[in-house]
Amino acid sequence: MSAHSVEDIKRGSHRLRGTLVESLADQVTGAIAEDDQTLIKYHGSYQQDDRDIREERRRQKLEPAYSFMIRTRTPGGVVSPEQWLKLDRIATTYAERGLRITTRQAFQFHGVIKRELKATMQAINAAMIDTVAACGDVNRNIMAAANPHESRAHAFVHAQAAALSARLRPNTRAYYEIWLDEERIAGSGDEDEPIYGDTYLPRKFKIGFAIPPYNDVDVFAQDLGFIAIIENGDVVGYNVTAGGGMGATHGDPETYPRLGSLLGAIAPDQVTAIAEAVVTTQRDWGNRAVRKRARLKYTIDDRGLDVFRREVESRSGITFAEPRDYRFIHNGDRFGWVQGENGLWHLTLRIVAGRIWDREQPHLTGLREIATHLLAVEPDATSVPEFRMTPNQNLVIANIPDGERAHVDALVAAHGLAIHEVASPLRQNAIACVALPTCGLAMAEAERYLPDILTHFDALLAKHGLSDQSIHFRISGCPNGCSRPYLGEVALVGKAPGRYNLMLGGDHRGQRLNVLHRENIDEAAILAELDQLLARYAAERRDDEYFGDFLVRSGVVVARALNLELAA
Repeated sequence: MSAHSVEDIKRGSHRLRGTLVESLADQVTGAIAEDDQTLIKYHGSYQQDDRDIREERRRQKLEPAYSFMIRTRTPGGVVSPEQWLKLDRIATTYAERGLRITTRQAFQFHGVIKRELKATMQAINAAMIDTVAACGDVNRNIMAAANPHESRAHAFVHAQAAALSARLRPNTRAYYEIWLDEERIAGSGDEDEPIYGDTYLPRKFKIGFAIPPYNDVDVFAQDLGFIAIIENGDVVGYNVTAGGGMGATHGDPETYPRLGSLLGAIAPDQVTAIAEAVVTTQRDWGNRAVRKRARLKYTIDDRGLDVFRREVESRSGITFAEPRDYRFIHNGDRFGWVQGENGLWHLTLRIVAGRIWDREQPHLTGLREIATHLLAVEPDATSVPEFRMTPNQNLVIANIPDGERAHVDALVAAHGLAIHEVASPLRQNAIACVALPTCGLAMAEAERYLPDILTHFDALLAKHGLSDQSIHFRISGCPNGCSRPYLGEVALVGKAPGRYNLMLGGDHRGQRLNVLHRENIDEAAILAELDQLLARYAAERRDDEYFGDFLVRSGVVVARALNLELAA
């Protein structure tokens, strides 16, 4: 580990430059310098190594098999067919395991080795996409409802999300100088950062825009959330939430997941001012001495919600109005074809754990052929096809004219992409983080274990006559919660290889945290516990009652809710 604190590294980095140029040029090792491992996150990359072979390489007295994960910044998760094809080529040229859709509507590339890192970054930039601020102690990729793009409200919200992403992007030119070989100009290394300051934020910061009645972005898991208020199809304002966050540390009661708190309502043209006020308040008030207590949720709990609200109002010059009524019905995706108000069609495809590659089925090839076909479609002012990544790791092929549906369907069928038509409701909603073998924080499997645990879970559902029941299941390799496990009706949080904490009692709308039910148990114990609970559920549930709601009503778990409104 570096001898310098993260705060020291940021302060002395010359606006995120550090010694990255020198690290990249060092051919002796596949790694970069320790301090630069912190700084490269702000450029959208993490240094990792293959943990499956770490011990074997140690025995051979070889350094770990270092590689880099690269994450894109794609506000709202939207790319064009042309961009999709370029990202596909990057994945097949430089990365391992294809493309991966994250739970923040971005792409991740895994397994990029150091000598090809710069070329990969340049190729991403050539696709008119960058990776700036995709990681690090800054505002990260901004999420926006993508479920699906069917109305002018969705278009309006996406435009606001993209504009806010641009506004909260760091001003440093380090990315352009290091990765794109642009010349240093006067002031390089001392760029003004009026929003972030000399040491950026105390920790990462996440923003999401939701459009009721669907909460696909899990808005209450965000540091800052905007819930659209819609009248007659138009966005007339937002309810604003603050202080959500999923990260925690096992065995440390000072850390915990938290749902965002409602601050009040604002007009659409007040989004930027409110966002800047929230971000700068967290910049100045956040805990920089104890990094694990540095997220906005702890700032709000330590200072008090009313004190925080008044500070945001003072900095923005805006007084929150009383919150407006809203209602969410679920936080999953709707699969298959949906027609938008402009007559265009949108197809949502299930992508297991967000991983797109040619393994059991040629999914990467299939989507490449769909993108190639859509490029040849003559667009008009209202029908420009798009690929939209969802917060649940799925994919929407959007803005398809009626005459193109049959061709898209044929390509989907030919390449085995119609998973949503055969997958159980459980499999349609499941989310997993990457975990092993590349994530350095993972304590247990997640993405690689997902198919097996779902097979066992589905068998239990069939045993109890519940195969048609939708249950939101999430699995995370560690308690940091990238798969937002603390919102799952059932969730597994990695504790050690093959062992998990079993979390129960979230709801289907993302408005209730689950609770720890059994700690540090293996697969057999997990399945035994679910078996008896599903038996009770089958026998005692009310009509149309979701599993998480049943667990709360029956007293199996004590709910931690934002709005506890059990399904009637």
